[in-house]
Amino acid sequence: MKMELLRHVAVTTGAEGEEAVVALLESQFGETPSVFVDHTTNLSCVSVYLKNSDRPVSVDRRAIREGLDALSRAGVDPAPGRVSVRQVRKQDWSESWKRHFKPIEVGPGLLVKPSWSRRKCRSGQKAVILDPGLSFGTGRHPTTAFCLEQLYDARELMVEHGLLDMGTGSGILAISAAKLGYRPVHAFDADPEAVRIATGNATRNRVAQKIELSLQDLTRLPVHAKVRYGVVCANLMDALLIQESKRIVNRLRPGGRLVLAGILTTQFPKVRWVFEQTGLSLRRTHAEGEWQSGMFSSVA
Repeated sequence: MKMELLRHVAVTTGAEGEEAVVALLESQFGETPSVFVDHTTNLSCVSVYLKNSDRPVSVDRRAIREGLDALSRAGVDPAPGRVSVRQVRKQDWSESWKRHFKPIEVGPGLLVKPSWSRRKCRSGQKAVILDPGLSFGTGRHPTTAFCLEQLYDARELMVEHGLLDMGTGSGILAISAAKLGYRPVHAFDADPEAVRIATGNATRNRVAQKIELSLQDLTRLPVHAKVRYGVVCANLMDALLIQESKRIVNRLRPGGRLVLAGILTTQFPKVRWVFEQTGLSLRRTHAEGEWQSGMFSSVA
């Protein structure tokens, strides 16, 4: 029996170049990359797993290198910019995920784990089952962890006022909110593949009927919203957060909590200033490596 091979394409970069490298690989290969962050070195490994082809490895490597050079000319530093293109057995890929994706506990009441984990929930603990696809991250990024913690902490006060998850990605925040009892739970993403993956994850966790998932572009939503939520999570690029601050804040109910993540520490002061100008106050913040997140609230 012939062993199925995959092509693993990876670029090692720093926080400044991470988002640009993700976009580069996605445009080159049409797959959503996964990101592993090494918190010892603060470097990110951005990678995709592709079906093997007869195309020489050197062609992929040259295309990526040209793309990295174009980023540098545009003023984005992708350093160190190490490129790796290699063939791996499909079994090796699955075993690699099993080594890297371990169960995550959020407070005493929420457990996020892959389906192959034998870890059992403790009494009263809710489980979120989340498996990566060939090119799909696990949600272990520190910004996602901060969002999960804020959802858990706000559950007793805000579950009856619902959650809006902007840029849902895997759907991990929306699924966790549904498990914690938030109603309603609405989530959207501008990427059709993200919506497909999130829908599948919601079905696996038996909460698909409790979550309204949609394909939406934040920039095209009405500035003023008819529905407002107790918690709004926006794990988006800092430039988009700043540009669309009014659309975001107008979806938060009085006394609600706004969780902003995906922000470089160098950009966080600017993001904070913009949202404090809307009348919100920073209540909690966490920085890890090059990333900083914040929870803001309004006066009831």
